This record gives sequence, C-alpha cells and structure tokens, in this order.
Amino acid sequence: MAKTRVVVVDDSALVRSLLAEIINRQPDMECVGAAADPFAAREMIRNLNPDVITLDVEMPRMDGIDFLSKLMRLRPMPVLMVSTLTERGAEVTLRALELGAIDFVAKPKIGVADGLKQLAEEITDKIRIATRAHVKRAPATPAAPAAGAGASTASRPVAAAPSPLGRLSTEKIIFIGASTGGTEATKEVLMALPADSPAVVITQHMPPGFTRSYAARLDTLCKIRVKEATDGERILPGHAYIAPGGLHLSVERSGANYVARVRDGEPVNRHKPSVEVLFESAARVVGPNAFGIMLTGMGGDGAKAMRAMRDAGSYNYAQNEATCVVFGMPREAIAHGAANEVLPLQDIAPHLMDKLRAMHGALLHRV
Repeated sequence: MAKTRVVVVDDSALVRSLLAEIINRQPDMECVGAAADPFAAREMIRNLNPDVITLDVEMPRMDGIDFLSKLMRLRPMPVLMVSTLTERGAEVTLRALELGAIDFVAKPKIGVADGLKQLAEEITDKIRIATRAHVKRAPATPAAPAAGAGASTASRPVAAAPSPLGRLSTEKIIFIGASTGGTEATKEVLMALPADSPAVVITQHMPPGFTRSYAARLDTLCKIRVKEATDGERILPGHAYIAPGGLHLSVERSGANYVARVRDGEPVNRHKPSVEVLFESAARVVGPNAFGIMLTGMGGDGAKAMRAMRDAGSYNYAQNEATCVVFGMPREAIAHGAANEVLPLQDIAPHLMDKLRAMHGALLHRV
C-alpha cells in the first residue's frame, strides 16, 4: 500500500523536525518535505504532489491563513492546521476551517517538544482522516466576519417574523452531534434556524480553549443566540448551547424545565465531549420531544445513543455522504437504524422546520 505523503509547513525548525519524526515513525505515511514558509511550501507542493500538508498559522512572509486561502482556491487539498492554543490562535483556526482546512491540532505555547510528542497519536490520526476527506474548492472571495467580533445589534442578522411554532418552541429540543468538518456544518444548520427555534444543544468534538471562540463567532452570524454551555443553566428556545471543549454535556430535567449538565469524566468513544453522552441524555430525558441531527465526522460516536433516541420517539436526521467532509458518524448512525431521514446538509434545517410547522398546524387543527 502506498504511503500517505505529507509536507510539513512551519517556521520553527524544531517543530518541523518533530512533526517529520512523528510522521516517519508511522508505517503508512512519510514526510516528503518540510518548508519554513509558504513560498517554499508552494514549490514543494508543486514538485512533490503530497497527499496532505500540515500548516502553521503564524509564519513570516505570508501567514498560514493567506496561504490556505490561495491554496484552497487554486489547488484544493487536505490541510491539517497546527495552531497555538491562544485566543488569537482559536480565532484564526476557526477562519482556517471556514476556508476548507480539514481539522486542526492545538500545539502548546510552552513545552512544544514534549507537547507535540504527547499529541503524536492525535496528529497521525488526523492526517489519516484528512487523506479520506472530501475537499472542496474555496470560493474566489470567501466572506469573513471580523476576527474576535462580539455579538451586537449591528452585526446580528435581522430576525425574521416569528414562525408559527407556538408551544413547540419550548417543548422541543434539537440535538446535534458533529466532528471533523462539523464546525462549518453546524454553522450552516444554525444559520438557517429562525429566532424562535426550539433550543439547540450541540456536541462538537473540539479541544479546550476553542469552543468559546467558536460559540462567539456563531453568535454574530445566527438569528438564535449561541453560547458555550454552563452547568445548571436553563435551556431556552431561541438559544444554542455548545459543549465546552474537554467536558461532557448532557440535558437533565429540573421541574418543568430542561437544564444543561456540564461534567468532567472519562472520554467516551475516545471523545470528551462525547456525542454519545449528549444523545443518551436526549433519549432518557427528552424522548419524543427531541430531534436528533448527526453531522459529518470520523468514527461512530453517538450512533448507538441516536438509535436509542429514535426508539424513545425522537425524529432524527443524518447528513448524506455527498455533503460530508467525512461520512463516518452519519454512516454509523444510518447503519444502526437511527436516522429517519438522510439529507444533504443544506436541506436539514428547512426539513426540520417544515416538520415543526406541520406538527403545530396539526395541533391547531385538533383544537
């Protein structure tokens, strides 16, 4: 079997050496080149035709985002970002995912050598995922909200007139699970929801330090409010709650209300936060008032619990293969019989809202 050919792009000679060593220890991949800046990388990509590149964010002469933007327009290929774990690093990494990077690894600010060695398995796993990912050409002029912009009246889209959902807005909860490619897929679903949508609870596989920036970014783009979930808070319609990186999120009942539970614990299906934990609580606590959505991602996290949701009366959607970056999680959900419908990404939110409006119409008709 041919090895996956990787080019490493990083201005640090130490990081280049460490990443090359990590890659070359794997029997199924090899580092065929290491570039100190995007200009050298451009020549390497042209001459070596790698399968995947790892790309630093902050580099001399041209930063990683500018290079990624040009690369994804002119020669789309799988890119794994290597980002410093800072607030600035989180903002820039999210921009990279918007531009088409498959995933990212958060390298530590200090103790880089030991930190990268500890991340060796994650790095090589994500390179393998990247080789199987569906890469799309970036638009010629991709839109970019200002980095770090907070939600404001000026930046928030004008809310549409309230849709006729009645009490369904407060009774129903939408549950979303996603991994690789999921930051953009979740964004597309949330941006299509009206301001009076039922509450949305989300587990996106993401490390600590990135989910707060991700939620803030979505909050500037969506009609609903988007925030990182906090333990014990009431789950309200018109709001979306994202599991904090490194912690599990579930939903519990408190009297007449639903509340978020944010807890530490062991990884489930190798993930923390885990979709399995969130969806299990949906099946156990919310039952027929839940909607489940499984989006792009590698592996099978959440598939069994999504089937339990369906058995408990929820209505579930899985993203179809053609629109997934990686079809693993939706494929497993479908194989478990967990999905009522399999749809292209852009159709999921409209179909869900149409179903809610039809349910509301049926309620009014019975009255």
